[in-house]
Amino acid sequence: MIHDPDDAASFHDLLAAQSRLTDLVLSPDGTRLIASVQSVNEEGSGHVARFWEVDPHGKGDSRPVVGCVEGDFAPAFAADGTLLFLSGRENADPIGENPDSHDVSLWALSERGEARQIVRHPGGISAFTSAATADVLAYTADLVPGTADIETYAAARREHERAMVTAALYEQTAASAWSAALGPDEPHTFVLRSGGPAVITGSQGLAGTGDAALSPDGSLVAYTQAATGWAPDTNTVVVTDTATGMQQRTFSRPGHQYYRPAFTADGSALVCQRQREETYETEWRVTLVAFDLVSGEESDLLPDFDNWPWPGRAVLSPVPGDATMWFTGDERGHCPVFRRDTDGTITRLTTSGAYTSLCVTPDGATLFALRSAMDSPPRVVRLDAVTPDQHPVFLDAPGELRSLPGALTEVHAQGDDGFPLRGWLVLPEGASPERPAPLLVVPHGGPQASWSAWTWSWNPWPFAARGYAVLLPDPALSTGYGQRMQERGRGEYGGQPYRDVIALADAALGRADLDATRTAFAGWSYGGYLANRAATSTDRFKAIVSAAAMWNLEALQTDTDMRAYFRKIFGDPRTQRERYVANSPHLDAARMKTPMLIVHGGRDQRVPMGQALSLHSDLVRLGVPVRFLHFPTEGHTVEVPNHIRIMYETVLNFLDHHVLGQEWRRPAML
Repeated sequence: MIHDPDDAASFHDLLAAQSRLTDLVLSPDGTRLIASVQSVNEEGSGHVARFWEVDPHGKGDSRPVVGCVEGDFAPAFAADGTLLFLSGRENADPIGENPDSHDVSLWALSERGEARQIVRHPGGISAFTSAATADVLAYTADLVPGTADIETYAAARREHERAMVTAALYEQTAASAWSAALGPDEPHTFVLRSGGPAVITGSQGLAGTGDAALSPDGSLVAYTQAATGWAPDTNTVVVTDTATGMQQRTFSRPGHQYYRPAFTADGSALVCQRQREETYETEWRVTLVAFDLVSGEESDLLPDFDNWPWPGRAVLSPVPGDATMWFTGDERGHCPVFRRDTDGTITRLTTSGAYTSLCVTPDGATLFALRSAMDSPPRVVRLDAVTPDQHPVFLDAPGELRSLPGALTEVHAQGDDGFPLRGWLVLPEGASPERPAPLLVVPHGGPQASWSAWTWSWNPWPFAARGYAVLLPDPALSTGYGQRMQERGRGEYGGQPYRDVIALADAALGRADLDATRTAFAGWSYGGYLANRAATSTDRFKAIVSAAAMWNLEALQTDTDMRAYFRKIFGDPRTQRERYVANSPHLDAARMKTPMLIVHGGRDQRVPMGQALSLHSDLVRLGVPVRFLHFPTEGHTVEVPNHIRIMYETVLNFLDHHVLGQEWRRPAML
């Protein structure tokens, strides 16, 4: 049944109000499984997290964790089984002038429900980790250059508060256009032992990135460190003695970045994600590597694995001496769990769906995870740690969405270079050759990404509920199709990827249950860039929606928070002009004819507002019908539940007007 747009319970309203599972952690003894669940607050102005206890055996119902309150987040377990978390609860020992300050601090919660504050830092704590077998913690928080310890930093913040100074002087770190910080704060790693927190990072000209890990016995901390100033293409992994603060090892490789370090169970090696970012001459490549802490040797753990899965943080066996590890990675529209054995053999453990938050039991025999799919929000599941291509056991937890307004299938096509292409197709209820559905084409963001997991932003099901079929294509630069997929799109943001999207759209429109005369194109971030590319390349679509999208690549170079990243791909616009001519949509603005809706956040640092304003100006100048949905307080994505409702309603009404010929309906909340 197609939902009435006047229905107060429209699907996009239900989606905006839905509880969301975001994290999953397992206690060291394997008996407690804790999920973090985000719910919409009463005002609809944001999400608040709360912890739920899930029965690992699947026999009992889930229940709220005693002693947790709304707003607790980032759960983890200490070695003794104490639940740790970050929270903005009222601080017991505030640092600064305001006793009601709610900066995020680190807390511990006993099984009896008694919470106590572990550590407080001026300005808040952004991340933390715990040693597996020792009472040692490491956390990430900021210091301003020139402040060597917490007390000096706190005093500097108090002085600025008294003087009511909001100015900031940036000498080495890159300035952020929307920074609300005291100044050019830099993340540092702190270690918390019985004697109190001690600063571990802080070398001149270097800043920690908040990516830290502790060895099982807590004697070593590993963190990544990058040079300040113009962001380089190389960072350094540093291994430091937690008791003395002395560096034991450093690892780096020119042209590569390291992320998500993890120690093996015996503490002899460190496993990291290694990433080579895309340039105009080289494609993006990601793998997992191991550093031997004695010899310093670096080993590629996935040398022949061409799924190009963009492997995440490795989950290592908790059994000392066992080199088994598990990881996830995109594969042809899914994100399975993979197991790597000691001999290098890789086994795919799941057949479908997208997995995150992997946890392993103390004996290495069972995995727990969050599983989502294009037709399912995240749910808690249990897996056997060995069996290939298995189906998970679902466990009781909040967040399940019980029905969807349509069905999911696949579309296949061939690129103009012969490469096999695929994408997901969402079909609305009632679509048939007698009643063909209009088609909305929605490429993903990234561009290194894939339509493999449930998304709360630009979810296809609100469009299906309104009667639209939705094509979710994976074009060149998508993950999960081997390294060749990266090579095809290298340096061609608006070339091969766009042609792939059109090829998949043509293949979908070969179906009798889709209407080729009623089509639209919509995208967010890189998908929005492809929407802009479509607007300057064709008039086949009835409407185009461009959200958080790049328009003028030359202007973007000086505004984005990823200047160095885009510079590596497109080069200097004064000397590599041909790259901008080939890829920047604004140079073809005169070709635009299709009505457009622009959606943009006023605090978007990735694709700043100037890009949307420039596009809007060009459309107005050329007389192309345009509407501009502006969220002054949103960033690169729309997060506030009430804003999500407005976004979906505006986009749906815009499509209804231009694709279906209905009267324009202004969203009720605007």
